[in-house]
Amino acid sequence: MQKLPDFPWDLLAPYGEKAKKYPAGFIDLSQGTPVDPTPEFIQTALAKASNSPSYPLTAGSEKLKDAIKVWSVKKLGVTGEFDVLPTIGSKELIALLPTLLQSKSVLYPKVAYPTYLVGALMASAQAIPVDIDATSWPKADLAWLNSPANPTGQVQSKDELLAAINWARKNNAILASDECYLSFVKDAKSILALAGGDNTGLLAVHSLSKRSNLAGYRAAFVIGDMKLIDQIRQIRKHAGLMVPSPVQAAMIAALSDDDHAQEQAQRYYARGIKLKDALIKAGFTIQHSQAGLYIWCTKGEDGFKTVDYFADLGILVTPGSFYGSSKFVRIALTATDENIDKAVERIAG
Repeated sequence: MQKLPDFPWDLLAPYGEKAKKYPAGFIDLSQGTPVDPTPEFIQTALAKASNSPSYPLTAGSEKLKDAIKVWSVKKLGVTGEFDVLPTIGSKELIALLPTLLQSKSVLYPKVAYPTYLVGALMASAQAIPVDIDATSWPKADLAWLNSPANPTGQVQSKDELLAAINWARKNNAILASDECYLSFVKDAKSILALAGGDNTGLLAVHSLSKRSNLAGYRAAFVIGDMKLIDQIRQIRKHAGLMVPSPVQAAMIAALSDDDHAQEQAQRYYARGIKLKDALIKAGFTIQHSQAGLYIWCTKGEDGFKTVDYFADLGILVTPGSFYGSSKFVRIALTATDENIDKAVERIAG
């Protein structure tokens, strides 16, 4: 197996130490880890299911599968035949999917969350970075989409998604779409809503980490092609990786309510508006950043120089080189309103 890349966040440690010395306090905008509370009704569902002496079902309980299917039709617009499978987190599934599918070649976005590359390398597959335009893609077994995207916040258009679906059909390949941030953009589309009822070769990966502030629960699921879902499920029966029963109960509660998700989306939107305005006034150029969870911006300089600029303000952000673009930085909106306001004040000088 090709050597895995070094874990990039280790390179941020010196800047974190510098930022922590800021007299008025440290603000971490480097990682997309939720800080807002897990809704009480979800916590209650978890607690009520805490007496769970038996092994959970690999496939998920019937109630959870039904909840995912209903949500998929109602919120994503999925039609045709499809199946679902709960997973321990979405990052874990992304890292393992090429291995589970025995992929030999994997396409992934040039500017992207590093786990797509890592997953391909773990499977000893050829990893090929590609542009968004699927008409230029080479042949491969598996291709990853990520819309809305981490780190850029870019939302792919309907035509761009359809081009990727057509590529998959033409090449008899699997198209996996990481749609974990879909709830933060009103006009974003799932590939399963554009498939015309034919979900062959298509998988959509979803997570409740950001939508419902359940990152600590590792609550996620995959939707799509019934044969592919069954292939993954059969391997999982041997490998384990079952979602714990209390977490399944919490997932049912979270998927049964949309109000809390809309409230969280609004929080991120409001935080983004404040930070974008301050950054533009400070001379930054913002690119994409529609998705509501990250701001992708540049001063036209090396990203680590910009990271150092923020560290001088007691703020830690992530260099774009972690994702394949050396002159940008990614700024997460996963901070309290109080800390966002403090960051805005510091950037404004």
